[in-house]
Amino acid sequence: MSSRIDNPKIRSAAWRISLWATLAFAFGTMIVFVFLHRFIADDIKNRSDAWITGEVEVLGDVAERTPKDALYSRVVGEVAELAEKEIPNKLRSGSGSNDSVFFLQAGADGSLKLWVGAGSGQNTLDAIQKTNMLLDQPTDVRVSESAVPFRVASVRIDDGSRIYLGLSERDELRVLRSLRLRFFLLWLLIVLFGFTIVFSTTRRMLSHVRRITEAASRIGHSDLNARVPTTERNDEVAQLALTLNRMLDRIENSMHQLHTITDSLAHDLRSPLTAIRGKLEMSLSAVAQIEQAEPIVSAIEELDRLTEFLNQSLDVAEAKADALRLAPSEIDLNELLRVMIDLYEPSMAEKGLQITLRSAGPLNVQADAALIHRMIANLFDNELKHLPAACTVTIQLQTEDDMASLLLEDDGPGFTSEVIPYLFERRVKGRESNGHGLGLAFIDAVARAHGGAVTAHNCERGGAYIAITLPLAPSDGIESPAGSARG
Repeated sequence: MSSRIDNPKIRSAAWRISLWATLAFAFGTMIVFVFLHRFIADDIKNRSDAWITGEVEVLGDVAERTPKDALYSRVVGEVAELAEKEIPNKLRSGSGSNDSVFFLQAGADGSLKLWVGAGSGQNTLDAIQKTNMLLDQPTDVRVSESAVPFRVASVRIDDGSRIYLGLSERDELRVLRSLRLRFFLLWLLIVLFGFTIVFSTTRRMLSHVRRITEAASRIGHSDLNARVPTTERNDEVAQLALTLNRMLDRIENSMHQLHTITDSLAHDLRSPLTAIRGKLEMSLSAVAQIEQAEPIVSAIEELDRLTEFLNQSLDVAEAKADALRLAPSEIDLNELLRVMIDLYEPSMAEKGLQITLRSAGPLNVQADAALIHRMIANLFDNELKHLPAACTVTIQLQTEDDMASLLLEDDGPGFTSEVIPYLFERRVKGRESNGHGLGLAFIDAVARAHGGAVTAHNCERGGAYIAITLPLAPSDGIESPAGSARG
């Protein structure tokens, strides 16, 4: 278990949720508007068709009843002009002429007999004759002189001529254009408002989930008493927090039971070992001859190795179960390494090994001092056990982001090929090793318990390479120096 968040750059899901919800809402409202626009357009067209159909029948009746004399054109024309004034909510063009409605009478031979309206009657008649008009059904006719089409209805009178009444669709298009513009502005305002509401609501909900995540990530091995924050709202997020807290209660109880068992086991095993060692030391002090003392000394050394094996086995088992107990504090890794080097240098010099530390000065980490001390001791013990004489061990300290790196490299034979895939597993060791196979497993367990990691491999030029990362201690804005070489 790590006490820090593996990926601190978390991208909030509030944007994605708000975006998809807004897109769904915008798409739905757009579909509604399309149907509404179509309904209004059809309704306006039906009203226009009803008006021109009724008016063209009236004009046809007037044309049939009016005597075909010199006043015919004047009478029918005035009736047609009166019909134009009955159109509600019609706007004239800037010229002030009657361009909303036209009245046209064509003879049986297709010639223009009577025209009331703006522009050229002949051009309008030509446009009508080119249009495949359905009998007794209004049709759209586009006249070259007009930018908008006319809705034209016709009726045949007894003398064989036809009466055409056309209504400009300019005002219908103006109404629909105004409707589209207003809807777009209203739609944009509603979409933005909806996005803001969804985003703020989602962000508030996810912010509590974020707080739960951050609190859960801070609950480490030495802080199992902490709990995630809860709310008074009885919603899904509150239920999640309560479930996590109940789960943490069970984990804490399990860890307590595990610690009790391991402590009892360690005590039950250490007590007889300590008693046997004490008796051997008493026997050693009573022995006068060296030949009789050597087996006792050897037995004491074996007991010490067994005790160390017991301690490491328990620590590795607890670490693998994420139950290793930590007492973190601020440690100067550079100073600790120098003390350890001074301690191990005589033994290494006796074997012909040379050790060098490259560091730029103090490098503080947040870790358990006893475990880090034992981890470094395991590193040096491994070098003493496995390196032949005249080899060099180089240790380098450096920082990367919020982690400290301890890099160990030697020019020895390196790891054997059969153990490389299993370096950090328990009781895995080379054929010529006389250890217990717990050194690297213990180092990996300690690093992982602190939120760090360990990697190991053979160098291309020969020798072993081990990299250990540990979290830096809070520096209050002062960055720990590292990177330059120092022997």
